Amino acid sequence: MLEKNVKLENKTILVTGAAGFIGANLIQTLLKSVVNVTIVGIDNMNDYYDVSLKEFRLNQIRELVSGGKGKFIFIKGNIAEQKEIRELFETHRPQIVVNLAAQAGVRYSIENPDAYIESNMIGFYNLLEACRHSYDGSAGGVEHFVYASSSSVYGSNKKIPYATEDQVDNPVSLYAATKKSNELMAHAYAKLYGIPSTGLRFFTVYGPAGRPDMAYFGFTDKLVRNETIKIFNYGNCKRDFTYIDDIVTGVMSVMQCAPLPNEDGVKYKIYNIGNNQPENLLDFVEILQEELKRAAVLPEEYDFEAHKELVGMQPGDVEVTYADVSGLERDFGFKPSTDLRDGLRRFACWYKEFYHPSR
Repeated sequence: MLEKNVKLENKTILVTGAAGFIGANLIQTLLKSVVNVTIVGIDNMNDYYDVSLKEFRLNQIRELVSGGKGKFIFIKGNIAEQKEIRELFETHRPQIVVNLAAQAGVRYSIENPDAYIESNMIGFYNLLEACRHSYDGSAGGVEHFVYASSSSVYGSNKKIPYATEDQVDNPVSLYAATKKSNELMAHAYAKLYGIPSTGLRFFTVYGPAGRPDMAYFGFTDKLVRNETIKIFNYGNCKRDFTYIDDIVTGVMSVMQCAPLPNEDGVKYKIYNIGNNQPENLLDFVEILQEELKRAAVLPEEYDFEAHKELVGMQPGDVEVTYADVSGLERDFGFKPSTDLRDGLRRFACWYKEFYHPSR
């Protein structure tokens, strides 16, 4: 177990992607659990998916703050704009930076590559540069830079479960390539400028108020509209679905432990955060439709079999994602534990309340 060496209390923490799924949940947990914390959140509020969902998450944060839980400063801005980031750091001087802003989605990276270069590459570089210059003069500087990587970096690797020691040199999408690039850039800045950096490879995060482009959310939308859902690779896919609360617990644990210099003198670490239990996609959608019926999102007599279609694999997709989380267990005594049915039940109940409260 690692000793905590970064205190969150009485600190200013920058969270990018503040209106995003993981960012907003992390901010809420920080405000609830950390004494006298100031959260600076930045998000460009783009319309990659329904902006009202992002507004919903921000309103949840604002309700916490109005109830006396910490301080939250929201900036509508773009991390790809260097001047904005420089001014943010000069004004607020964050001591901890958690970068969760990114253009997400494997399939969308094939359709709109420019968005990925702007956010995932240029934006990431701007944050690293700002962290670098936070040490200028007599300033204390950033104590820990934590950032979102992705299970996508494992590409077409055949060995499972995926371990952080595995080679990740064969990305199968631009999204995966940008995430691998982030890891390399963070390592270079850790080596050159001493910025303590930790990357987190997230595995298929799900839960209430999640991203509508994720399978569980998109399937639900289609089933509600009486449309057919496409199950890729004829259902022979496995995903390490990880519930949002487990992800947030993992991120908070990591935030408090900045890496010590490794054998090369570099303050740099990578961890997997997954459920360590891949689920077959057909089993997953079966549980999902059961929970949607239970929550009265779908009628009890809904003919699920008539609304699913088995199709081939999509470009840029992989057959199995499965996380080796032994590093997280070893260093933090932490292993994600939310059962898939419990997680989907919470999602179904939220979906009913948010979209169909009168049903």
